[in-house]
Amino acid sequence: MRILVDCRYTRFPRHDGISRYTANLVTALAPLAAEAGHELVMIVTDERQLPMLPELPWRLATSPTSARELTIARRLNGIAPDVVFSPMQTIGAWGRRYGLVLTLHDLIYYRNRTPPRDLAWPIRLMWRLYHLAWWPQRMLLNRADEVVTVSGTTRQLMIEHRLTDRPITIVSNAADAVEADAVRTPPRTRDLVYMGSFMPYKNVETVARALHELPGHRLHLLSRIGDADRERLTALAPAGALVVHDGVTDAEYGELLDGALALVTMSFDEGFGLPLVEAMVRGTPVVVSDIPIFREIGGEAAVYADPRDVASVAAAIRELGDPQAWTARSVASREQAATFDWSRSAQALLEVLERVGRARS
Repeated sequence: MRILVDCRYTRFPRHDGISRYTANLVTALAPLAAEAGHELVMIVTDERQLPMLPELPWRLATSPTSARELTIARRLNGIAPDVVFSPMQTIGAWGRRYGLVLTLHDLIYYRNRTPPRDLAWPIRLMWRLYHLAWWPQRMLLNRADEVVTVSGTTRQLMIEHRLTDRPITIVSNAADAVEADAVRTPPRTRDLVYMGSFMPYKNVETVARALHELPGHRLHLLSRIGDADRERLTALAPAGALVVHDGVTDAEYGELLDGALALVTMSFDEGFGLPLVEAMVRGTPVVVSDIPIFREIGGEAAVYADPRDVASVAAAIRELGDPQAWTARSVASREQAATFDWSRSAQALLEVLERVGRARS
């Protein structure tokens, strides 16, 4: 069976969420597919994407944002795939002669309709219009033979909103394995880490305000940040309590997590919450908003708080000031992170791809 993986969303020189999901999945999928006797081929849109991906056969294709995306299936037919997997739900499917598996990561923008600020205004307008109704999503998903998503929470929401009549399989995110001491010791500082965007639903403002009740604590903002967000959050926090990095490397991210009291996020909504797993796999506790997806990802290891209550957030963070409590959460965090594994996710995906391929043969 020839399997095509849509790697056109790979972002260079540094991964974003979809890009990292794609690269890790195709890397873990490669040995499983080879063992099963399948041919795995990557589709890319720029050769500069290749260093971010495993060494596999590849073909060039048009950009997923091109107007030619509507007819991409006709060109993919020429590669003669048995099944195509896309990490998004928007790949063109008109005229396809192969099985198709699509991915829906979350439903965040149906409840939080503010689009990403870096998009051009026509795309922002279309984004808002698209998320005003469910039928466009249903139309996209029902073009596939099967659909995957990253969490049980999102799968349940898809079922509740009847977004597809196709089978839905969970192919979860995971964190890269790390080498670390068997048992972490509580940090000497009271540094907190936030990794994520500054969209309104991320609710970083509540964490900034909570610092007024946490003397001696500092919050490291790791992601790229615009001037307006920087000024707003700095004004909300005590003087000197925010450390704005405006982007970090993977190595810097790991080093900051290794020295942190906790990773903190008070998001109102998420599709998965990969930073939680990235922290927990290193034995760094997480303090997170009490929402269903974080209960799924953090399990009994996380410390939960009401994201609308500054006092609740501050109390949850203070809980980790006790060395015994911190150590217990650190141990539990590693155990919880072990439940998310790229090889298991790739195996789940391979089973979907094989099922779709057999059904169309």
